[in-house]
Amino acid sequence: MQGLMMDWQLTLTHVLERARRVFHEQRISSRHAAGVHRYRFADMTRRADRLAGALAGLGVARGDRIGTLGWNSHRHLEAYYAVPCMGAVLHTLNLRLHPDQLAYVINHARDRVLLVDASLLPLLEKVRDRIPTVEQVVVMSDGPLGAGLPPGAHDYEALLAAASGHFLWPELDEQDAAALCYTSGTTGHPKGVLYSHRSLVLHTLGFSIADAFAIRERDVVLTIVPMFHANAWGLPFAAGMLGCSLVLPGPHLVPKDLVDLIESEGVTFVGGVPTIVSALYQYLKESGRKVPTLRQILVGGSALPRVLLENFEAMGIEVVHAWGMTELSPAGTVSRLRRDMDDWPPEEKTRVRLLQGSPFPLVELRILMDDGTEAPWDGVTAGELEARGPWVARAYYEDPSGADRFHDGWFRTGDVASIDARGYVRLVDRTKDMVKSGGEWISSVDLENVIMGHPQVAEAAVIAVAHPKWTERPLACVVPKPDCAGALSRSAIREWLRGRVADWWLPDDVVVIEGVPKTSVGKFDKKVLRERFKDHVWPEAS
Repeated sequence: MQGLMMDWQLTLTHVLERARRVFHEQRISSRHAAGVHRYRFADMTRRADRLAGALAGLGVARGDRIGTLGWNSHRHLEAYYAVPCMGAVLHTLNLRLHPDQLAYVINHARDRVLLVDASLLPLLEKVRDRIPTVEQVVVMSDGPLGAGLPPGAHDYEALLAAASGHFLWPELDEQDAAALCYTSGTTGHPKGVLYSHRSLVLHTLGFSIADAFAIRERDVVLTIVPMFHANAWGLPFAAGMLGCSLVLPGPHLVPKDLVDLIESEGVTFVGGVPTIVSALYQYLKESGRKVPTLRQILVGGSALPRVLLENFEAMGIEVVHAWGMTELSPAGTVSRLRRDMDDWPPEEKTRVRLLQGSPFPLVELRILMDDGTEAPWDGVTAGELEARGPWVARAYYEDPSGADRFHDGWFRTGDVASIDARGYVRLVDRTKDMVKSGGEWISSVDLENVIMGHPQVAEAAVIAVAHPKWTERPLACVVPKPDCAGALSRSAIREWLRGRVADWWLPDDVVVIEGVPKTSVGKFDKKVLRERFKDHVWPEAS
Protein backbone atom coordinates (compact mmCIF):
# COMPACT_ATOMS: atom_id res chain seq x y z
CA MET A 1 0.00 0.00 0.00
CA GLN A 2 1.39 3.39 -0.97
CA GLY A 3 1.58 6.27 1.47
CA LEU A 4 -0.59 9.35 1.12
CA MET A 5 2.17 11.95 1.40
CA MET A 6 2.84 14.62 -1.23
CA ASP A 7 5.43 13.83 -3.88
CA TRP A 8 7.65 16.70 -2.75
CA GLN A 9 10.96 17.39 -4.48
CA LEU A 10 13.88 18.11 -2.15
CA THR A 11 15.69 20.90 -3.98
CA LEU A 12 17.78 23.91 -3.01
CA THR A 13 15.09 26.10 -4.54
CA HIS A 14 13.06 25.45 -1.40
CA VAL A 15 16.02 26.66 0.71
CA LEU A 16 16.34 29.79 -1.43
CA GLU A 17 12.65 30.63 -1.14
CA ARG A 18 12.64 29.86 2.58
CA ALA A 19 15.49 32.33 3.07
CA ARG A 20 13.58 34.89 0.99
CA ARG A 21 10.17 34.55 2.65
CA VAL A 22 10.87 33.43 6.22
CA PHE A 23 14.30 34.79 7.10
CA HIS A 24 14.57 37.88 4.89
CA GLU A 25 15.71 40.10 7.78
CA GLN A 26 18.63 37.89 8.81
CA ARG A 27 22.05 39.42 8.18
CA ILE A 28 24.96 38.37 5.98
CA SER A 29 28.32 39.99 6.78
CA SER A 30 31.18 39.76 4.30
CA ARG A 31 34.66 41.14 5.04
CA HIS A 32 36.58 42.89 2.27
CA ALA A 33 39.67 45.09 2.10
CA ALA A 34 37.56 48.23 2.60
CA GLY A 35 35.64 46.87 5.58
CA VAL A 36 32.62 44.67 6.28
CA HIS A 37 29.79 44.54 3.75
CA ARG A 38 26.45 43.86 5.43
CA TYR A 39 23.11 43.09 3.86
CA ARG A 40 20.06 40.89 4.47
CA PHE A 41 18.83 37.61 3.07
CA ALA A 42 16.22 39.67 1.22
CA ASP A 43 19.05 41.44 -0.61
CA MET A 44 20.96 38.23 -1.26
CA THR A 45 17.96 36.46 -2.78
CA ARG A 46 17.13 39.46 -5.00
CA ARG A 47 20.70 39.50 -6.26
CA ALA A 48 20.56 35.72 -6.80
CA ASP A 49 17.53 36.38 -9.04
CA ARG A 50 19.59 38.84 -11.07
CA LEU A 51 22.64 36.55 -11.20
CA ALA A 52 20.54 33.69 -12.56
CA GLY A 53 19.09 36.02 -15.17
CA ALA A 54 22.54 37.31 -16.09
CA LEU A 55 23.92 33.79 -16.49
CA ALA A 56 20.94 32.81 -18.61
CA GLY A 57 21.71 35.84 -20.76
CA LEU A 58 25.22 34.48 -21.25
CA GLY A 59 23.73 31.27 -22.60
CA VAL A 60 23.91 29.11 -19.47
CA ALA A 61 21.46 26.21 -19.67
CA ARG A 62 20.39 23.43 -17.31
CA GLY A 63 23.20 21.04 -16.57
CA ASP A 64 25.99 23.47 -17.51
CA ARG A 65 28.87 23.67 -15.09
CA ILE A 66 29.69 27.10 -13.67
CA GLY A 67 33.09 27.36 -12.00
CA THR A 68 33.75 29.69 -9.10
CA LEU A 69 37.27 30.79 -8.23
CA GLY A 70 36.55 32.81 -5.16
CA TRP A 71 37.02 33.48 -1.47
CA ASN A 72 34.32 33.40 1.20
CA SER A 73 32.24 36.42 0.17
CA HIS A 74 28.65 37.53 -0.35
CA ARG A 75 29.02 37.28 -4.14
CA HIS A 76 30.21 33.69 -3.83
CA LEU A 77 27.18 33.03 -1.63
CA GLU A 78 24.88 34.42 -4.31
CA ALA A 79 26.36 31.92 -6.76
CA TYR A 80 25.85 29.11 -4.22
CA TYR A 81 22.10 29.67 -4.56
CA ALA A 82 21.62 31.07 -8.06
CA VAL A 83 23.59 28.49 -10.02
CA PRO A 84 22.03 25.24 -8.73
CA CYS A 85 18.53 26.74 -8.45
CA MET A 86 18.57 27.74 -12.13
CA GLY A 87 19.37 24.11 -12.96
CA ALA A 88 23.09 24.55 -13.60
CA VAL A 89 25.89 22.97 -11.56
CA LEU A 90 28.04 24.96 -9.13
CA HIS A 91 31.69 23.88 -9.46
CA THR A 92 33.74 25.40 -6.64
CA LEU A 93 37.40 25.49 -7.70
CA ASN A 94 40.11 24.91 -5.12
CA LEU A 95 42.39 27.91 -5.57
CA ARG A 96 45.18 26.07 -3.73
CA LEU A 97 45.60 23.59 -6.55
CA HIS A 98 48.71 23.72 -8.71
CA PRO A 99 47.87 25.40 -12.04
CA ASP A 100 48.20 22.07 -13.87
CA GLN A 101 45.59 20.52 -11.58
CA LEU A 102 43.39 23.61 -11.77
CA ALA A 103 43.37 23.42 -15.55
CA TYR A 104 42.63 19.70 -15.36
CA VAL A 105 39.53 20.05 -13.16
CA ILE A 106 38.14 22.95 -15.23
CA ASN A 107 38.54 20.93 -18.42
CA HIS A 108 37.30 17.69 -16.87
CA ALA A 109 34.17 19.41 -15.57
CA ARG A 110 33.79 21.27 -18.88
CA ASP A 111 33.04 24.55 -17.12
CA ARG A 112 31.39 27.01 -19.54
CA VAL A 113 31.54 30.11 -17.32
CA LEU A 114 33.94 31.10 -14.56
CA LEU A 115 33.10 33.53 -11.75
CA VAL A 116 36.46 34.84 -10.53
CA ASP A 117 37.41 37.15 -7.67
CA ALA A 118 39.45 40.07 -9.03
CA SER A 119 42.33 39.24 -6.68
CA LEU A 120 42.57 35.77 -8.24
CA LEU A 121 42.90 36.94 -11.84
CA PRO A 122 46.68 36.30 -11.76
CA LEU A 123 45.94 32.65 -10.91
CA LEU A 124 43.41 32.41 -13.75
CA GLU A 125 45.94 33.94 -16.13
CA LYS A 126 48.26 30.96 -15.52
CA VAL A 127 45.69 28.57 -17.01
CA ARG A 128 43.60 30.79 -19.28
CA ASP A 129 45.09 29.46 -22.52
CA ARG A 130 44.60 25.84 -21.38
CA ILE A 131 40.85 25.81 -20.63
CA PRO A 132 39.08 25.75 -24.00
CA THR A 133 35.64 24.88 -22.58
CA VAL A 134 35.41 28.24 -20.77
CA GLU A 135 33.43 30.65 -22.93
CA GLN A 136 32.82 33.48 -20.46
CA VAL A 137 34.69 34.96 -17.49
CA VAL A 138 32.86 37.09 -14.95
CA VAL A 139 35.00 39.12 -12.55
CA MET A 140 33.76 39.72 -8.99
CA SER A 141 35.22 42.92 -7.54
CA ASP A 142 34.57 45.27 -4.63
CA GLY A 143 35.31 48.34 -6.71
CA PRO A 144 35.37 49.62 -10.29
CA LEU A 145 37.53 47.42 -12.49
CA GLY A 146 38.08 49.90 -15.28
CA ALA A 147 41.15 48.93 -17.29
CA GLY A 148 41.69 46.01 -14.92
CA LEU A 149 38.95 43.98 -16.60
CA PRO A 150 40.56 41.32 -18.82
CA PRO A 151 39.68 41.45 -22.53
CA GLY A 152 36.32 39.82 -23.17
CA ALA A 153 35.50 39.42 -19.47
CA HIS A 154 32.35 40.73 -17.77
CA ASP A 155 32.00 42.79 -14.62
CA TYR A 156 29.83 40.94 -12.09
CA GLU A 157 28.10 44.04 -10.76
CA ALA A 158 27.45 45.42 -14.24
CA LEU A 159 25.87 42.13 -15.29
CA LEU A 160 23.59 42.12 -12.24
CA ALA A 161 22.60 45.76 -12.78
CA ALA A 162 21.57 45.01 -16.36
CA ALA A 163 19.69 41.80 -15.56
CA SER A 164 16.00 41.48 -14.80
CA GLY A 165 15.03 41.11 -11.17
CA HIS A 166 12.22 38.70 -12.02
CA PHE A 167 13.93 35.43 -12.93
CA LEU A 168 11.49 32.52 -13.27
CA TRP A 169 13.04 29.66 -11.34
CA PRO A 170 12.50 26.30 -13.09
CA GLU A 171 10.87 23.24 -11.58
CA LEU A 172 13.74 20.92 -10.71
CA ASP A 173 13.97 17.23 -9.94
CA GLU A 174 15.63 16.38 -6.63
CA GLN A 175 18.01 14.04 -8.45
CA ASP A 176 19.28 16.86 -10.67
CA ALA A 177 22.95 17.70 -10.22
CA ALA A 178 23.47 20.77 -8.03
CA ALA A 179 27.16 21.07 -7.18
CA LEU A 180 30.52 19.59 -8.09
CA CYS A 181 33.64 19.42 -5.93
CA TYR A 182 36.96 17.78 -6.73
CA THR A 183 38.94 15.97 -4.08
CA SER A 184 42.71 15.65 -4.06
CA GLY A 185 42.44 12.96 -1.38
CA THR A 186 43.59 10.33 -3.86
CA THR A 187 46.66 9.73 -5.99
CA GLY A 188 46.72 10.93 -9.55
CA HIS A 189 44.31 13.53 -10.88
CA PRO A 190 41.70 15.09 -8.57
CA LYS A 191 38.38 13.27 -8.73
CA GLY A 192 34.98 14.91 -8.98
CA VAL A 193 32.08 14.37 -6.61
CA LEU A 194 28.74 15.40 -8.09
CA TYR A 195 26.04 16.27 -5.52
CA SER A 196 22.31 16.13 -6.20
CA HIS A 197 19.78 18.61 -4.82
CA ARG A 198 18.33 15.81 -2.69
CA SER A 199 21.67 14.89 -1.16
CA LEU A 200 22.47 18.50 -0.22
CA VAL A 201 19.05 19.13 1.32
CA LEU A 202 19.21 15.93 3.39
CA HIS A 203 22.82 16.67 4.37
CA THR A 204 21.77 20.11 5.63
CA LEU A 205 18.96 18.62 7.69
CA GLY A 206 21.21 15.85 9.02
CA PHE A 207 23.95 18.01 10.46
CA SER A 208 21.54 20.62 11.83
CA ILE A 209 20.00 18.40 14.51
CA ALA A 210 20.82 19.11 18.15
CA ASP A 211 23.14 16.13 18.62
CA ALA A 212 25.06 16.95 15.44
CA PHE A 213 26.17 20.54 14.77
CA ALA A 214 23.25 22.01 16.70
CA ILE A 215 22.97 25.10 14.49
CA ARG A 216 19.83 27.17 15.05
CA GLU A 217 18.13 30.35 13.90
CA ARG A 218 19.62 32.49 16.66
CA ASP A 219 23.19 31.53 15.73
CA VAL A 220 25.64 33.75 13.91
CA VAL A 221 27.85 31.40 11.92
CA LEU A 222 31.40 32.27 10.86
CA THR A 223 32.55 30.03 8.01
CA ILE A 224 36.32 29.89 8.28
CA VAL A 225 36.28 26.71 6.19
CA PRO A 226 36.71 27.82 2.55
CA MET A 227 33.69 27.93 0.28
CA PHE A 228 35.81 26.08 -2.31
CA HIS A 229 36.26 23.12 0.07
CA ALA A 230 33.41 20.57 0.23
CA ASN A 231 30.73 23.27 -0.06
CA ALA A 232 32.07 24.99 3.06
CA TRP A 233 30.80 21.92 4.93
CA GLY A 234 27.27 22.90 3.87
CA LEU A 235 27.16 25.90 6.23
CA PRO A 236 25.94 28.37 3.55
CA PHE A 237 22.94 26.13 2.86
CA ALA A 238 22.29 25.69 6.57
CA ALA A 239 22.08 29.47 6.94
CA GLY A 240 19.31 29.65 4.35
CA MET A 241 17.40 26.66 5.68
CA LEU A 242 17.63 27.52 9.38
CA GLY A 243 17.76 31.30 9.19
CA CYS A 244 20.98 31.85 11.07
CA SER A 245 23.07 34.89 10.27
CA LEU A 246 26.19 34.23 8.21
CA VAL A 247 29.65 35.79 8.44
CA LEU A 248 32.08 35.38 5.51
CA PRO A 249 35.69 36.30 6.38
CA GLY A 250 37.15 36.96 2.92
CA PRO A 251 40.63 35.91 1.81
CA HIS A 252 42.89 36.68 4.76
CA LEU A 253 42.30 34.50 7.81
CA VAL A 254 44.39 36.59 10.19
CA PRO A 255 43.48 35.73 13.81
CA LYS A 256 43.07 39.39 14.81
CA ASP A 257 40.70 40.01 11.90
CA LEU A 258 38.71 36.91 12.79
CA VAL A 259 38.37 38.05 16.39
CA ASP A 260 37.31 41.50 15.18
CA LEU A 261 34.56 39.80 13.16
CA ILE A 262 33.48 37.62 16.07
CA GLU A 263 33.14 40.75 18.21
CA SER A 264 31.50 43.07 15.68
CA GLU A 265 29.04 40.51 14.29
CA GLY A 266 28.31 38.66 17.55
CA VAL A 267 29.49 35.28 16.19
CA THR A 268 28.25 32.25 18.14
CA PHE A 269 29.43 29.37 15.93
CA VAL A 270 32.73 28.87 14.07
CA GLY A 271 33.63 26.10 11.64
CA GLY A 272 37.27 25.53 10.66
CA VAL A 273 40.29 23.24 10.50
CA PRO A 274 42.57 22.81 13.56
CA THR A 275 45.42 24.94 12.18
CA ILE A 276 43.29 28.09 11.87
CA VAL A 277 41.43 27.40 15.10
CA SER A 278 44.76 26.89 16.90
CA ALA A 279 46.03 30.24 15.60
CA LEU A 280 42.80 31.82 16.81
CA TYR A 281 43.41 30.44 20.31
CA GLN A 282 47.02 31.64 20.37
CA TYR A 283 45.92 35.15 19.48
CA LEU A 284 43.22 35.17 22.15
CA LYS A 285 45.71 33.93 24.72
CA GLU A 286 48.42 36.44 23.82
CA SER A 287 46.12 39.45 23.35
CA GLY A 288 43.91 38.77 26.35
CA ARG A 289 40.81 39.53 24.27
CA LYS A 290 37.52 37.83 25.07
CA VAL A 291 34.79 36.47 22.77
CA PRO A 292 31.79 36.06 25.07
CA THR A 293 29.29 35.46 22.26
CA LEU A 294 31.14 32.41 20.91
CA ARG A 295 29.54 29.19 22.17
CA GLN A 296 30.84 26.47 19.82
CA ILE A 297 33.72 25.73 17.47
CA LEU A 298 33.35 22.90 14.99
CA VAL A 299 36.72 21.37 14.10
CA GLY A 300 37.18 19.04 11.15
CA GLY A 301 39.62 18.29 8.36
CA SER A 302 42.20 16.62 10.60
CA ALA A 303 42.52 15.28 14.12
CA LEU A 304 41.57 17.56 17.00
CA PRO A 305 44.57 18.20 19.30
CA ARG A 306 43.81 17.65 22.97
CA VAL A 307 45.37 20.94 23.98
CA LEU A 308 43.03 22.82 21.66
CA LEU A 309 39.94 21.20 23.14
CA GLU A 310 41.06 21.78 26.72
CA ASN A 311 42.22 25.38 26.20
CA PHE A 312 38.99 26.53 24.59
CA GLU A 313 36.98 24.66 27.20
CA ALA A 314 38.81 26.69 29.86
CA MET A 315 37.46 29.78 28.07
CA GLY A 316 33.92 28.39 28.26
CA ILE A 317 33.78 27.53 24.54
CA GLU A 318 32.72 24.07 23.42
CA VAL A 319 34.87 22.44 20.74
CA VAL A 320 33.16 19.71 18.72
CA HIS A 321 35.19 17.20 16.70
CA ALA A 322 33.81 15.93 13.40
CA TRP A 323 35.08 13.75 10.56
CA GLY A 324 34.07 13.66 6.95
CA MET A 325 35.20 13.66 3.35
CA THR A 326 34.29 15.41 0.13
CA GLU A 327 32.70 12.13 -0.92
CA LEU A 328 30.44 12.36 2.17
CA SER A 329 29.28 15.93 1.42
CA PRO A 330 31.28 15.98 3.90
CA ALA A 331 29.43 14.99 7.13
CA GLY A 332 30.35 11.50 8.35
CA THR A 333 30.66 11.51 12.13
CA VAL A 334 30.49 13.93 15.03
CA SER A 335 31.77 13.39 18.57
CA ARG A 336 29.40 14.40 21.35
CA LEU A 337 29.02 13.08 24.85
CA ARG A 338 25.87 11.15 25.73
CA ARG A 339 23.67 11.33 28.80
CA ASP A 340 25.06 8.16 30.38
CA MET A 341 28.55 9.68 30.22
CA ASP A 342 27.66 12.60 32.50
CA ASP A 343 29.24 10.98 35.56
CA TRP A 344 32.32 9.69 33.77
CA PRO A 345 35.74 10.96 34.92
CA PRO A 346 36.97 14.02 33.00
CA GLU A 347 39.75 12.04 31.33
CA GLU A 348 37.26 9.55 29.91
CA LYS A 349 35.04 12.32 28.62
CA THR A 350 38.02 13.95 26.92
CA ARG A 351 38.99 10.63 25.34
CA VAL A 352 35.54 10.32 23.79
CA ARG A 353 35.45 13.91 22.56
CA LEU A 354 38.80 13.40 20.79
CA LEU A 355 37.42 10.43 18.86
CA GLN A 356 36.05 11.07 15.38
CA GLY A 357 32.58 10.38 16.79
CA SER A 358 29.51 8.38 15.87
CA PRO A 359 27.76 8.52 12.47
CA PHE A 360 25.25 11.18 11.58
CA PRO A 361 21.64 10.04 11.19
CA LEU A 362 21.16 8.34 7.80
CA VAL A 363 24.89 7.57 7.50
CA GLU A 364 25.92 3.94 7.94
CA LEU A 365 29.50 2.88 8.65
CA ARG A 366 31.32 -0.41 8.81
CA ILE A 367 34.87 -1.73 9.12
CA LEU A 368 35.90 -4.22 6.46
CA MET A 369 38.83 -6.56 7.01
CA ASP A 370 41.33 -7.66 4.36
CA ASP A 371 39.45 -10.92 3.92
CA GLY A 372 36.22 -9.10 3.10
CA THR A 373 34.51 -9.79 6.43
CA GLU A 374 33.00 -7.05 8.58
CA ALA A 375 34.87 -6.29 11.80
CA PRO A 376 33.06 -6.25 15.14
CA TRP A 377 32.36 -2.93 16.82
CA ASP A 378 34.73 -3.58 19.71
CA GLY A 379 36.86 -0.44 19.57
CA VAL A 380 39.96 -2.55 18.89
CA THR A 381 39.63 -4.45 15.63
CA ALA A 382 40.78 -2.19 12.82
CA GLY A 383 40.21 -2.29 9.08
CA GLU A 384 39.14 -0.02 6.25
CA LEU A 385 36.29 2.32 7.09
CA GLU A 386 33.40 2.23 4.63
CA ALA A 387 30.31 4.44 4.44
CA ARG A 388 26.95 4.64 2.71
CA GLY A 389 23.97 6.96 2.93
CA PRO A 390 21.85 9.47 1.00
CA TRP A 391 24.65 12.05 0.81
CA VAL A 392 27.51 9.59 0.21
CA ALA A 393 28.88 9.46 -3.34
CA ARG A 394 28.24 6.27 -5.34
CA ALA A 395 30.83 7.04 -8.05
CA TYR A 396 33.31 9.68 -9.12
CA TYR A 397 32.22 12.06 -11.84
CA GLU A 398 33.15 10.61 -15.23
CA ASP A 399 36.30 8.96 -13.84
CA PRO A 400 36.40 5.15 -13.94
CA SER A 401 39.92 5.14 -12.45
CA GLY A 402 38.37 5.45 -9.00
CA ALA A 403 35.76 2.73 -9.47
CA ASP A 404 37.49 0.46 -6.96
CA ARG A 405 36.51 2.89 -4.18
CA PHE A 406 32.85 1.87 -4.59
CA HIS A 407 31.37 -1.62 -4.17
CA ASP A 408 28.06 -3.16 -3.19
CA GLY A 409 26.61 0.27 -2.36
CA TRP A 410 29.50 1.17 -0.03
CA PHE A 411 32.26 3.78 -0.37
CA ARG A 412 35.79 2.82 0.66
CA THR A 413 37.07 5.84 2.59
CA GLY A 414 40.75 4.86 2.48
CA ASP A 415 40.96 5.32 6.26
CA VAL A 416 41.90 2.54 8.64
CA ALA A 417 39.71 2.72 11.74
CA SER A 418 37.96 0.88 14.55
CA ILE A 419 34.43 1.41 15.87
CA ASP A 420 33.44 0.81 19.49
CA ALA A 421 30.21 -0.67 20.81
CA ARG A 422 28.59 2.77 21.01
CA GLY A 423 29.39 3.55 17.39
CA TYR A 424 32.32 5.92 18.02
CA VAL A 425 34.97 5.85 15.30
CA ARG A 426 38.71 6.01 15.95
CA LEU A 427 40.91 6.60 12.91
CA VAL A 428 44.11 4.59 13.05
CA ASP A 429 45.90 5.22 9.77
CA ARG A 430 45.35 6.02 6.09
CA THR A 431 45.65 3.47 3.38
CA LYS A 432 46.89 5.89 0.74
CA ASP A 433 49.75 7.49 2.68
CA MET A 434 48.42 10.96 2.10
CA VAL A 435 49.75 13.95 4.03
CA LYS A 436 47.03 16.13 5.52
CA SER A 437 48.47 19.57 6.08
CA GLY A 438 46.25 22.26 7.58
CA GLY A 439 43.14 20.35 6.55
CA GLU A 440 44.24 19.95 2.92
CA TRP A 441 45.56 16.78 1.28
CA ILE A 442 49.03 16.40 -0.25
CA SER A 443 49.67 13.34 -2.41
CA SER A 444 52.88 11.64 -1.29
CA VAL A 445 52.96 9.56 -4.49
CA ASP A 446 52.71 12.64 -6.71
CA LEU A 447 55.54 14.29 -4.77
CA GLU A 448 57.67 11.15 -5.02
CA ASN A 449 57.17 10.98 -8.77
CA VAL A 450 58.37 14.56 -9.24
CA ILE A 451 61.33 14.13 -6.88
CA MET A 452 62.42 10.98 -8.69
CA GLY A 453 62.57 13.03 -11.87
CA HIS A 454 65.60 14.79 -10.38
CA PRO A 455 68.67 13.60 -12.31
CA GLN A 456 70.59 12.76 -9.14
CA VAL A 457 67.79 10.89 -7.27
CA ALA A 458 67.56 7.10 -7.42
CA GLU A 459 64.53 6.63 -5.14
CA ALA A 460 62.27 8.83 -3.05
CA ALA A 461 59.59 8.19 -0.45
CA VAL A 462 57.46 10.93 1.13
CA ILE A 463 55.89 10.38 4.53
CA ALA A 464 53.68 12.42 6.83
CA VAL A 465 55.36 13.58 10.04
CA ALA A 466 53.63 15.41 12.86
CA HIS A 467 54.04 19.18 12.77
CA PRO A 468 53.26 21.62 15.63
CA LYS A 469 51.47 24.11 13.37
CA TRP A 470 50.10 22.22 10.36
CA THR A 471 49.27 18.89 12.07
CA GLU A 472 51.29 17.06 9.40
CA ARG A 473 53.92 18.06 6.86
CA PRO A 474 55.71 16.02 4.19
CA LEU A 475 59.20 14.70 4.86
CA ALA A 476 61.08 13.59 1.74
CA CYS A 477 63.36 10.58 2.17
CA VAL A 478 65.67 10.43 -0.86
CA VAL A 479 68.17 7.87 -2.09
CA PRO A 480 70.94 9.44 -4.21
CA LYS A 481 72.45 7.98 -7.30
CA PRO A 482 76.08 6.91 -6.88
CA ASP A 483 78.41 9.79 -5.98
CA CYS A 484 75.51 12.26 -5.73
CA ALA A 485 74.77 12.24 -2.00
CA GLY A 486 76.27 15.66 -1.37
CA ALA A 487 74.13 17.29 -4.04
CA LEU A 488 70.75 16.33 -2.57
CA SER A 489 70.30 19.00 0.05
CA ARG A 490 66.99 20.26 1.37
CA SER A 491 67.28 23.43 -0.70
CA ALA A 492 68.18 21.51 -3.87
CA ILE A 493 65.12 19.23 -3.68
CA ARG A 494 62.78 22.09 -2.79
CA GLU A 495 64.14 24.15 -5.68
CA TRP A 496 63.60 21.20 -8.04
CA LEU A 497 59.99 20.92 -6.89
CA ARG A 498 59.24 24.64 -7.02
CA GLY A 499 57.00 25.37 -9.97
CA ARG A 500 56.32 21.68 -10.50
CA VAL A 501 53.97 21.38 -7.52
CA ALA A 502 52.07 23.90 -5.41
CA ASP A 503 54.38 25.81 -3.05
CA TRP A 504 52.53 24.57 0.02
CA TRP A 505 53.33 20.99 -1.08
CA LEU A 506 57.09 21.56 -0.76
CA PRO A 507 58.57 19.16 1.85
CA ASP A 508 59.60 21.01 4.98
CA ASP A 509 62.70 18.83 5.18
CA VAL A 510 64.70 16.31 3.15
CA VAL A 511 66.72 13.45 4.55
CA VAL A 512 69.19 11.34 2.58
CA ILE A 513 68.89 7.58 3.21
CA GLU A 514 70.75 4.55 1.83
CA GLY A 515 67.63 2.85 0.52
CA VAL A 516 63.85 2.87 0.83
CA PRO A 517 62.62 -0.14 2.86
CA LYS A 518 60.64 -2.62 0.78
CA THR A 519 57.84 -5.06 1.53
CA SER A 520 57.97 -8.69 0.48
CA VAL A 521 56.45 -7.79 -2.87
CA GLY A 522 58.85 -4.95 -3.55
CA LYS A 523 56.62 -2.01 -2.57
CA PHE A 524 57.87 0.90 -0.47
CA ASP A 525 57.36 0.06 3.21
CA LYS A 526 56.52 3.49 4.54
CA LYS A 527 55.55 2.31 7.99
CA VAL A 528 59.25 1.60 8.62
CA LEU A 529 60.13 5.15 7.61
CA ARG A 530 57.31 6.61 9.69
CA GLU A 531 58.60 4.80 12.75
CA ARG A 532 62.18 5.85 12.05
CA PHE A 533 61.34 9.53 11.62
CA LYS A 534 58.38 9.87 13.99
CA ASP A 535 60.38 12.24 16.23
CA HIS A 536 61.97 14.18 13.39
CA VAL A 537 62.90 17.75 14.32
CA TRP A 538 61.82 20.24 11.67
CA PRO A 539 64.16 23.02 10.56
CA GLU A 540 63.22 26.30 12.23
CA ALA A 541 62.62 27.90 8.84
CA SER A 542 59.65 25.58 8.18
